[in-house]
Amino acid sequence: MPPVSNRSNAIMDLADDQRFALMKFRRSVSDCLQPGQGDPYLLRWLKARNFDAVAAEKMLRESLQWRAKWDVDRLLTHWEPPLALKQFFPSGICGTDKDGVPIILVPFSGLDIWGLLHSVSKTDFIRMTAMTLEKYLQEAAENLKKAGSPSCAPTLIAVMDMENFSIKPYTWRPAGEVVLSLIHMYEANYPEILKACYIINAPSIFSVAFSIVRPFLHENTVQKIHIFSSNARKWKAALMENISTDQLPAHYGGTQVGINGDTKCTHKVHQGGKVPKNMYQKLEDLKDEIEGAWTSANVKKGDKLQLQYDVAEPGSYLKWEFRTEQHDIQFAVYRCSNDGSRQAVVEPRKVNCQDKNAPEIGVITCDDAPAKYVVEFDNSHSMLRTKKVHYQIVLAPPLTSADSLVDSLASIAVN
Repeated sequence: MPPVSNRSNAIMDLADDQRFALMKFRRSVSDCLQPGQGDPYLLRWLKARNFDAVAAEKMLRESLQWRAKWDVDRLLTHWEPPLALKQFFPSGICGTDKDGVPIILVPFSGLDIWGLLHSVSKTDFIRMTAMTLEKYLQEAAENLKKAGSPSCAPTLIAVMDMENFSIKPYTWRPAGEVVLSLIHMYEANYPEILKACYIINAPSIFSVAFSIVRPFLHENTVQKIHIFSSNARKWKAALMENISTDQLPAHYGGTQVGINGDTKCTHKVHQGGKVPKNMYQKLEDLKDEIEGAWTSANVKKGDKLQLQYDVAEPGSYLKWEFRTEQHDIQFAVYRCSNDGSRQAVVEPRKVNCQDKNAPEIGVITCDDAPAKYVVEFDNSHSMLRTKKVHYQIVLAPPLTSADSLVDSLASIAVN
């Protein structure tokens, strides 16, 4: 069967204004397109910018500059990852869905972010992620070629296993910086490559973590993410809607089994794991790292600690992380009116986040602005004990102007 026409199939379902945007975009970037980068490729960038041809051109040209700076086109053939990344970077392709799209499995609990960032540079960690994406997209493109559709844009399916997920490692500032850098890299340079993402075995704390990173994700990406708890019946049913059982390891409801009954098929999917300390480039104490990035305060018995933040732009977001020593504390966030009254945005509640527990983490979008927001640690219910609180609170601009923040984090990672 001859391959499907590159152009006619790509624009079949487009509205007239979208067809016009595609035509305009195609003409404006004709000088930088490579062979095989037809309408399906161009539509990735247009969809990422809501069919604004000018914005899509800017996005594409900036991505080409990024690829040149990072030498992305030569990563698979000219870059040798450090040993720690080769041995402990978790992911792998286990099969394809019914349309031939590669299925990427990521056992997230195997990502030792602390160990890896003590063994390799942030630059190499980001480079490894880019190389892995390029490898998977290359395989997706080869599948399309075999299916007689070489002109179609390759896509991927991701299955992220969040079993045993802990948010604590990501309260360490370097880890947070890398996460933001990777999100920026993905959204800026790999638009519309995701067919679907299944996040399975997600604990309740994951919803808090996802709410923190969601503002940095394009809405098109968010719509393709499906989050499931540890209820295996539900997420297995969702996977099987478009994936045959022979394309999944037995651990995930399929029939694949590796050597000696290996239900996770570790010969296909690298599990990651704890990086041994003899691979560390430097040894530091985690607590010192965390304490150095946090502020500490004593909230006296019967007293309150109130922190005020002036929000200038609607859509800004307020993010907090905190923990206490030995005892709980009541926490709330209020929005203050000009007349002095205040309304609870986060209702007051007692929080038990002592040293041995994970920090309390949350984020809100400040839709009403300009306004004053107050973060309150309330110890007035205690008449006997002073509470020590360690906290980080960040007021960040709205997503439309947050790119500069993420660029800065990416720059820190590069340097």
